[in-house]
Amino acid sequence: MSKAYIFPGQGSQFSGMGRSLYESSRQARELMEEADKILGFKITDIMFNGSAEDLKRTEVTQPAIFIHSCALALCSGLSRPDMVAGHSLGELAALCTAGVLEFPQALELVRRRAEAMQRCCEKNPGGMAAIIGLEDKLIEDCCASVQEGLVVAANYNCKGQVVISGEIEAVNAACRKLKELGAKRALPLAVSGAFHSALMEGAAEELADIIEKLDFKDAQIPVYQNVTAKPEKEASRIRENLLRQLTSPVLWTKTVENMLADGADSFLELGPGTVLQGLVRRIAGAEVEISGIQ
Repeated sequence: MSKAYIFPGQGSQFSGMGRSLYESSRQARELMEEADKILGFKITDIMFNGSAEDLKRTEVTQPAIFIHSCALALCSGLSRPDMVAGHSLGELAALCTAGVLEFPQALELVRRRAEAMQRCCEKNPGGMAAIIGLEDKLIEDCCASVQEGLVVAANYNCKGQVVISGEIEAVNAACRKLKELGAKRALPLAVSGAFHSALMEGAAEELADIIEKLDFKDAQIPVYQNVTAKPEKEASRIRENLLRQLTSPVLWTKTVENMLADGADSFLELGPGTVLQGLVRRIAGAEVEISGIQ
């Protein structure tokens, strides 16, 4: 039996996240209090008691989800997984779980990632939309044909569900065309920017200097990274793929398919929300055990 741990990305946060683990585990409490010190403010107060609006702030959202996921993976007494993957931001928790980065290093990277992305969103406004019910190639071709600006396929979440990303007018134009082509839904997302597109180039450049200075170690277990969907253990390859992540699509469908092909028959989502469990069910069907803890 091969166990896969999977870690959610931005958008899965909720008020009260991580509280029960903080109260029940001394190790988790120490890790979360360490996070407060690293960040310079009590993010735990916002995680446990903050409003939905408080938790939507990028400088809070990304560290909060990362801290929650890592506390579950490292402090819950769970057995070691055979492989890991994370969706977008979740990849940082996967790297921490696999021993590639120490928690303080990884949290500092998450903090800087959130800040860089927020600055990039303010400089290059953009949006995203979920497209339901069309083939990937049709969505890609439609995005390429849009004349109103940049729009690309950004998240390949499962068969029949792709998120597009780009300049707001271009995303809106693509949504109109995709509905005409038969999309069941073309749903704008409540996000502050065009993640996983070329509009994030500024943030990627900011993070490059930081990532290059971090001490990456070879992974203790395979990490299936967003930009390749393939298992990686070599530190230099992991670093290279992480450098490309902000401007490249998240290949989640292929990631799960590759984990299944490599023997995964149990998927455990660690962190707030249940989104990834739903996506894995659509990709894997009834052939694997799928669960989560939060």
